Amino acid sequence: MIDQSMARKLLQVGEAFRIPGPFFSYEEVSQGNVNRTYKVNYIRDDGTGMAQIKPYLVQRVNTYAFRNPIQLMENIDKVTEYIRRKAPDKVSLHYHHTVGKDGERLTYLMDEDGSFWRICNYVPSVTFDTCEDIRVVRNAGEAFGEFQMLLADFDASQLFYTIPDFHETRKRYQTLIEDAKKDDAGRLGEVRQEYDWLLSVQDQACVLTDLYNRGELPLRVTHNDTKINNVLFDEKTLEALVVVDLDTVMPGLVGHDFGDAIRFAANFTEEDSEQYGKVGLNLNVFWAFAEGFLSKTAKSLTDAEIETLGPSCFVLACELATRFLDDYINGDKYFNVKKDKHNLIRTRCQVALAKDMLAKMDAMNAIVRECARKYQAV
Repeated sequence: MIDQSMARKLLQVGEAFRIPGPFFSYEEVSQGNVNRTYKVNYIRDDGTGMAQIKPYLVQRVNTYAFRNPIQLMENIDKVTEYIRRKAPDKVSLHYHHTVGKDGERLTYLMDEDGSFWRICNYVPSVTFDTCEDIRVVRNAGEAFGEFQMLLADFDASQLFYTIPDFHETRKRYQTLIEDAKKDDAGRLGEVRQEYDWLLSVQDQACVLTDLYNRGELPLRVTHNDTKINNVLFDEKTLEALVVVDLDTVMPGLVGHDFGDAIRFAANFTEEDSEQYGKVGLNLNVFWAFAEGFLSKTAKSLTDAEIETLGPSCFVLACELATRFLDDYINGDKYFNVKKDKHNLIRTRCQVALAKDMLAKMDAMNAIVRECARKYQAV
């Protein structure tokens, strides 16, 4: 059943962004877990007197999750418009503009009840939450690699840090240590084994932060949510079309994107699996993603960056484990939990994955170096 009040609101948003043609219909789509997303259809004359349906993607941004939505949209607008200018023939995202009270061009609408709206083009496509098809994984690697390549000469200092200290791993560890000392929820004794192990690998887990602080890694534009479901694929060919969900785009390190993609896609199990004995790194998936990623980036990355790609997977697994464990120690205040000890289960899964990555690090580094040599020579 259509919600008439929502239909009226979406119509008002479309009018503010000057979307042409009569409003026809809408449907809510389950894209992401934070914002509310709607596919809104308009009737458009194709020039021959025949009516066509023109869809747009309308989103209401969650301003509780994203406390600085205007800065967020400035980042997105700069990055997407830069990509459109650099690669005009590629499928790309375009956020429509409206006019503010003082006549300025804005990529957002703040309505009377404080809701924050935006509109971008709709791309017909298919997405995957998980995928064992190696070809699709390689294509996802290409998509995220191309995103890096297209922005390789973009000055990352132009962007805001929409989530301060997001990948400051040493600060993540320090927070964990301080909260463990307080132990407000009385849970430290239960997690002593996981806590002690994470502290035992602290220096290895903080290698990206330390290298950057010593000036050995360049700052780049990073996506910071490189899950495979943030790539749109062609429905027939399964070729990657475009990377989406740019809310966390900000300055970062290339290893942050590579490592998080592998941590999510190449695990034999889901990230909250209780089958810890089955948790581990699928080297076939790792190889496919690395080959796709480096086919686009090998010539633009520094040697130091390439050498961090394998270790970055371990870094991201440990970093997320510290966040899950810290939240469990604090009484589950940050992450959404769906079952008893959910954050502890997540912690144990990431720890098991990190341990398997350490055991396979020589193989991971060899794969990265081989792929880099292959595409640097092309």
